[in-house]
Amino acid sequence: MGQYFLNGLVHNFEKGDKLIKAAKEVQAEYKDDILLFRDNHRYLWLGEEIREGMKLKPVTAREPEGRACYQKSVTFMLMKAVYEVADADKIDKVKVLYSIDSGLYIKIIGDINVDPDFAAAVESKMREYAEADIPIKKRVMSTEDAIALFDGYNMKYKSNLLKYRKATNVNIYSIGGFDDYYFINPAYSTGILKYFEVISYDGGLVLNLPTLAEPKAINKFNPPAKTYAALKRATSDFAGMEIESVAELNDKIVSGKINQTIVMQETLMERRIAEIADDIKSRSSCRFVLIAGPSSSGKTTFSKRLCTQLMTLGLKPHSLSTDDYFFGIDRIPKDENGEPDREGIGAVDLELFTKNMIDLLDGKRVELPYYNFKKGVREYRDRFAQLAENDVFVIEGIHGLNEKLSEGLPKESKYKIYISPVIALNIDERNRVPTSDLRLIRRIVRDARTRGTDAATTISWWDSVRKGELKNILPYRESADVIFNSSLVYELAAIKLWAEPLLYGVDREAEEYDTAKRLLKFFDFILSIDNDNIPNTSLIREFIGGSCFEE
Repeated sequence: MGQYFLNGLVHNFEKGDKLIKAAKEVQAEYKDDILLFRDNHRYLWLGEEIREGMKLKPVTAREPEGRACYQKSVTFMLMKAVYEVADADKIDKVKVLYSIDSGLYIKIIGDINVDPDFAAAVESKMREYAEADIPIKKRVMSTEDAIALFDGYNMKYKSNLLKYRKATNVNIYSIGGFDDYYFINPAYSTGILKYFEVISYDGGLVLNLPTLAEPKAINKFNPPAKTYAALKRATSDFAGMEIESVAELNDKIVSGKINQTIVMQETLMERRIAEIADDIKSRSSCRFVLIAGPSSSGKTTFSKRLCTQLMTLGLKPHSLSTDDYFFGIDRIPKDENGEPDREGIGAVDLELFTKNMIDLLDGKRVELPYYNFKKGVREYRDRFAQLAENDVFVIEGIHGLNEKLSEGLPKESKYKIYISPVIALNIDERNRVPTSDLRLIRRIVRDARTRGTDAATTISWWDSVRKGELKNILPYRESADVIFNSSLVYELAAIKLWAEPLLYGVDREAEEYDTAKRLLKFFDFILSIDNDNIPNTSLIREFIGGSCFEE
């Protein structure tokens, strides 16, 4: 008999007892299902054995790590159902492509009619699994055997990916004999996976899942049309470059064709920026281009490149930041922690912004403010502007899409752009790199290079940054005239050289260690590339350095 700690209290265990036993002991104390345990800074699968001295804290579906576990586990269950309902011999690939609304969009390639009846059959089969409470088993397999296993299943992305893995063993998970490989620990059994919906949508399936705020509720699926169109276009672009997974990116690197890929990617992005510039030019009444996007989306480089394209069309762009319209620090509303809330729209002097913009439209000469962040005050430094016939103001700021910012301006005078890496390169058929993680990696590298900030500090800020985005930016993205995808098919290979040392520098005892470890796991499969052949105009240069737009 041994002892472990659960929520600070001492518990006894017998040799061979598993963490699921500990979960059952305290589940009644929690409103939401316990999916994992945290032991110091490690997240543990409930099928692991209890060890002497463990200090356990339950992780539920109301926490990001718990929701990720739930999402991955239900996806695993869906995969088994798809192969059973459709007849595995008729399936070529099943790919989890991207998040859409509160669900995941899944494409099935093969001799399958993915219609509402098929979706209903898959959902029914999944509910059978949930009712049967099938254990999700884990076994360790050599990497070579795992490659052979997935070759036999025709999961070519996965088997090819494992060829680039340095470790000699991998963890294989199984539901009733159906095997797969995931980066995140799954649930202990299917019995806990009760909340989901399967919908037929645009030739594929959407696995609709609970939100973090309501882990036991399914919201009505409400696909954002413009965001979805941007996702489809990005997927098509990546496919056109013959790179739909990390393994295929690695193949390009190994074959010496990565420089061609870089040129293709940069050409595609420049063409897209040119299309946006053409659209702005075609709107003769447009005087204000409003750009917004979450942290580390590449707004600065995009704005500069857009201005260049506008100039080639005979327009004269002027850059402006809504940050310059912040109130003085003493007038900025406080957040829940009593700190100035610079991310809320209440921090912006909307009255002054509107007056200045209307005066510009009326042909008046306007003195524009400058915000001194060191002093926390708004200043004037003899910066004047006046709109001539071909002048356009390119205005960057997190509230650019919020109608409260510009409601006093004529609709025809505005062009709104939402920028974000709306899609990241998938690791394989089932494992995605969330775009929020891609942005976090970008920010870690940029913060270290430009501010001397270590990775742990940047990670510690990230939850707060994300909360601000969810409140102030994401709700307005569908109001944009265009959504610009700022992800680059090769960027994980380019940024790896910079990100890995910073992530390894996070102390194993730090709160941020588990996030660093998870991000490092992505890079474990990715070959790095020399940055010398990346153009100095590239958006990724904003993060790794060497941009010609840096002042």
